[in-house]
Amino acid sequence: MTGTWAAFAAAAPDLARIARERFGTFRHHVLATLRKDGSPRTSGLEVHFVGGELWLGMMPDSLKALDLRRDPRFSLQANPGEGTGPDGGDVRVAGRAVEVNDARVKAAYVREVEPPEPFHLFRTELTEVVRTYVEDDTYLVAQVWKPGEPVRALRRT
Repeated sequence: MTGTWAAFAAAAPDLARIARERFGTFRHHVLATLRKDGSPRTSGLEVHFVGGELWLGMMPDSLKALDLRRDPRFSLQANPGEGTGPDGGDVRVAGRAVEVNDARVKAAYVREVEPPEPFHLFRTELTEVVRTYVEDDTYLVAQVWKPGEPVRALRRT
């Protein structure tokens, strides 16, 4: 099961706000895709939130775009920031990236983001959002959201 960013935000507004803030704090994040041989590839990436969706834009024929065309599964790690104590915790989203070639959709994205053209545009379908943080200097907490499920909080000492 997958969901849009808007569906995630409606189901888990507090977690969605924190996750979006984490992605908005820094410009570049880390995208994990799968190579032809199934091994992981990590790449730097900018992300944009437009029209209730989380979008991934990429240079033409970049390896990460070709990976996603072949296998749409991805994981995206928000840049944790400088130092070792990220404010707001560590955020990761996973799902499927669906390439969008509809000229009207791409034109709307261009009006909002002004990316260099040409480019590949992928709409994300989320399967999981995870925020990990330290609570009271005692617990490592992982908040986990999956479509159709409430947010779960797992605590470890």
